[in-house]
Amino acid sequence: MARRIDVTGKGGVRLAAWEFGDPPKTDPAKEPDGTPGVLLLHGLMGRASHWASTARWLSERHRAVALDQRGHGRSGKPTQAAFTRDAYVDDAEAALEQLALAPAVLIGHAMGALTAWQLAAKRPDLVHGVIICDMRASALGSASQREWADWFRSWPVPFATLADVRKWFGEDDPWVERPSAARGEFYAEVMHECEDGWRPVFEPDQMLNSRETWVFDAHWEELAQVRCPALVVRGLDGELGRAEAQEMVRVLPRGEYAEVADAGHLVHYDQPEGWRAAIEPFLDAVRSAGDAGRL
Repeated sequence: MARRIDVTGKGGVRLAAWEFGDPPKTDPAKEPDGTPGVLLLHGLMGRASHWASTARWLSERHRAVALDQRGHGRSGKPTQAAFTRDAYVDDAEAALEQLALAPAVLIGHAMGALTAWQLAAKRPDLVHGVIICDMRASALGSASQREWADWFRSWPVPFATLADVRKWFGEDDPWVERPSAARGEFYAEVMHECEDGWRPVFEPDQMLNSRETWVFDAHWEELAQVRCPALVVRGLDGELGRAEAQEMVRVLPRGEYAEVADAGHLVHYDQPEGWRAAIEPFLDAVRSAGDAGRL
């Protein structure tokens, strides 16, 4: 089951957080073994429900909460809201504090991973560990932003049915290198039914505004400031190359590396079993280290 909890983000933006577990773990501080809470942060265009599979097995041992970030899912999408890096990081900080999760493990995919390591660098007291899933630390540049703008314009919205959504993103999208049912399902999850058909739950312009706040800059310096244990995970066919991933591990003071076979950018969605096998030992080690520190 998932229980919605409202969080107030930077500038008063309403954020929807989703706690997974049956029954939910209401207060991690009251857990007998002090197991850290986990905050899951989706990537650009994603939503909290993309973490459902991961959050459910995490909830067996942790208080697992996934956040719909500003402009995404069921969180607020006010036209006047800021979509800066500081806004996303401050929202995650507010979620940790208002949900009483800290010190927590942050698990982030793509943009959510960048938010996770920026928050870990800013507020080490709130973060027990970080898992970085398929996010580059290098600058991507203006050409990348133009490609994304062109890609959004290529979407044949509105889609007549969810089956059309799955087919286009899983097979017909020019960005698809080979058919991917998981990719089709991923994008079907971010559509909602309107009077004229199925459209994304987000505003593409807000996604581009969010993206342009990080693509022109490199983020190596912030990686070097992450003092807690950190795991860099990549899919073998993802956007984060092996050489860059290993350099990220080298830069991180307590970095580790894992990769998932037969996975693309949507690692946790493509290969949920491989994803679990990659991150569970790290989570166990972080938990054990916390236990040792309390003895």
